[in-house]
Amino acid sequence: MDIIFGIILPVFGTLGLGYAAARLGVFDEAANRGLSVFVFNFALPLMLFRAIAQADLPDALPWGYLLSYYLGAFAVFGLAMLAGRVLFARTLAEQGVLGLGASFSNTGMLGIPLVMTAYGESAALPLFVMIACHSLLMLPPTTALIEAALGGKQSTGALLLNLAKSVGSTPIIWGLSAGLAVALTGFGIPGPVDAVAKSLGAAATPCALFALGASLTRYSLGGNLKEPMVLVALKAVVHPVLVWVLATQVFDVPQLWVVTGVTLAALPAGITPYLFAQRYNACQSTIASAVFLSTVLSVLTLSALLFLLRP
Repeated sequence: MDIIFGIILPVFGTLGLGYAAARLGVFDEAANRGLSVFVFNFALPLMLFRAIAQADLPDALPWGYLLSYYLGAFAVFGLAMLAGRVLFARTLAEQGVLGLGASFSNTGMLGIPLVMTAYGESAALPLFVMIACHSLLMLPPTTALIEAALGGKQSTGALLLNLAKSVGSTPIIWGLSAGLAVALTGFGIPGPVDAVAKSLGAAATPCALFALGASLTRYSLGGNLKEPMVLVALKAVVHPVLVWVLATQVFDVPQLWVVTGVTLAALPAGITPYLFAQRYNACQSTIASAVFLSTVLSVLTLSALLFLLRP
């Protein structure tokens, strides 16, 4: 019962309240934009900064954690491409968009608040490792694949440089990096800085969830739902199962890192695949439906997963 009242209801209740507020028109797009900017530029970076700064760093990075997650992610990416080709006769560029839609998790809006609520501040380090690598490892191959399929002329080096600049300028990455620097030096956080980080960071979880709920009103179900349901099944079921098998049966990954990785793998699709669909004018209806469905269904899938993973 503590999982229901301590995690599921607060997380998805706040998300649902944001959705209802936006749907009823009492929380408009401009308000949601402002709240999202506050969350991503201030609240989340400060929350993660404080959590990482106070974390006990391991002697060595569990490489099996990264291998488990990303081998699973790219396997799901490939399965989505295969399904797009065999079942839905999609072009190679469209297959790349579908692959991203099945493998790219919503780590920011939902992943950070859910993991921190479920597993506490001790999960901040596994979160940091995953967030730092997520876009850098997932987006360059996807972009290169789509650009090659469309005959694009941008080099892989230019793609990597642009992506590195984008990731490096992200406030969440700055917050994580600053927290890691404090943890490595052992200086500790000055009292006034800690007080500000604690107070603003406390707003990160509810504000991120409320903003995510409000943003769901941008998406709607459209067209044949068979294709988005394939993506949802790969994202919500196949990806976390693969990560769990790899982390527990192939690699020796610490338990906290296992449950964090599996939970992140089970997250719904993020907004990034939809941005790719818009940019390349490919599978927009499918990806929009997959984002909406995977987020709504995650109330059930993530709830079931937490019951299985938490002691």
